[in-house]
Amino acid sequence: MGKKLLMHICCAPCLIAPYEHLKKESDFDITGFWFNPNIHPFLEYKKRRDTLKDFSETNGLKIIWKDEYNLEDFLRKATFREENRCRMCYYDRLKYTAIVARKGKFDYFSSTLLYSKFQKHDLMKEIGEALAKEYGVKFLYQDFREYWKEGITLSKEQNMYRQQYCGCIYSEKERYWKSYDKLK
Repeated sequence: MGKKLLMHICCAPCLIAPYEHLKKESDFDITGFWFNPNIHPFLEYKKRRDTLKDFSETNGLKIIWKDEYNLEDFLRKATFREENRCRMCYYDRLKYTAIVARKGKFDYFSSTLLYSKFQKHDLMKEIGEALAKEYGVKFLYQDFREYWKEGITLSKEQNMYRQQYCGCIYSEKERYWKSYDKLK
């Protein structure tokens, strides 16, 4: 049995390629962790959660579910701090992952957020390493962006639901407002 890794999962399409490579190239015993209070609206949250459930059942991946839809808490934290919402969001999700990793006696924690070329890797690394010191569980920083195209191909081959924005209501606006604004 390898070292225990708790992998925070934002969605199945961001998991698929890093998961395959970690299984092949490391001795990690991987457990997934679903905690995404940032994903809005609810139907988006449900689509991403259900896609991960299908993937985990098909692939035998154990998942720890923190299945909460807490719009109010997320908005309270982000309101009037919209420019720093990513820091807050990364911190909340990585902190909870570190707490669960410590309680579950995992050797490492990480996140599929490190797969996305749209995320702020330096900021996630900084937060993850600080939380590792605080909670006594190592943070696995691996730049999974090199698997970006492979993950897209694999997720399409498996007919996964593929979201079009990061997850929060602000990123949805940023994604779709630009095209809507052009139509005016």
